[in-house]
Amino acid sequence: MIVDERLKKLNTEAKLRGFSPQTIKMYLFYNEKLLDYTKKEPVDITEDDIKDFLGYKLSDDSVSNATIALIKAALKFYYTELLGKNISQIKTPKRSQKLPVVLSQTEIKNLLDKTENLKHRLIIELLYSTGLRLSECINLKYSDLDLNDGIGWVRLGKGSKDRIFIISDIFKKDLLDYKEKNDSDGKGYIFLVNGKKMTYRGIQHAIKVSAERAGIDKPVHVHTLRHSFATHLLENGVDIRKIQKLLGHSNLQTTQIYTQVSNEEIKKIKSPLDML
Repeated sequence: MIVDERLKKLNTEAKLRGFSPQTIKMYLFYNEKLLDYTKKEPVDITEDDIKDFLGYKLSDDSVSNATIALIKAALKFYYTELLGKNISQIKTPKRSQKLPVVLSQTEIKNLLDKTENLKHRLIIELLYSTGLRLSECINLKYSDLDLNDGIGWVRLGKGSKDRIFIISDIFKKDLLDYKEKNDSDGKGYIFLVNGKKMTYRGIQHAIKVSAERAGIDKPVHVHTLRHSFATHLLENGVDIRKIQKLLGHSNLQTTQIYTQVSNEEIKKIKSPLDML
C-alpha cells in the first residue's frame, strides 16, 4: 500500500498501537480525502475545515451514520492525538443502533448445501462455528488449531488480544479432508490462493455467491455468520458471558444486543391477550 507522504506519521503510529490493517487502511483513506477536499497540508487544517468536510459527507445520502462515525474517529486520531489539535468537541449524528441480521439454522444449512467449492464451504463452516472476524479467519494458521482438544486460538485479534475458540467436529472432519485433497503439509495459513492469503474481497465474494445460490434474500456477509453464531448459542442456552469471551468483546453490553434478536427467546413470551 502506497502511503501519502503527509500521512506517514499516522501510518507509523497506527501500526505501533496495534491497529488492524483494515483500520489503518480506512484511517489513511479518510485523512487523505480530507486533504484532497481542503487542498491544505495537515498542519494547516482547522476545526472548521473538518466540520466542512464532515458536513459535505453528511450531505451524501449514501453515507451512513456508521461511516460518519468512522471518518470522525480517523480524523480525531490524527489531528487530536498526533497533531495536538482539539477537534474532540465536534458533534455528529449518533451511530444508528440497527439490530444485526441473523440467519436461521435452516438458512445456514442451505448456505452450506449450496456451496460446492470445498474451500469456500470450509470458510463458511469456520465463520459460523466459531464467530471469528474476517481478519481473524484470513490470518488463521494450522498451528493455531488443536484438533485433538477441539480448540483454537486467535493470535493478536482485535485490541491485540489472544483468545480461545471452539472447533466444530464437522469443521474438523472437513478441514482434514481439505488438507488431504490439497496435499497440504499442515503448516502456514489455512486459506490460500496461489500461495498467498485469501483477500477480504475474495472471502466476501464467496459468501455472497453461496447466499445467492441458496436463495437467501437477507444481506449475508462475514459478520452475518458471526451474528448468527452468537444468536444461536444464546438460543441454545449458552451463558452470555461465555459468548462474550468467544466473540472477544471487551464489554458485555456489546454482546447483549443478541438478546434482542433471539427469535427463540421472543417465542417464549406469552402475549397479554392470551393471558386474559
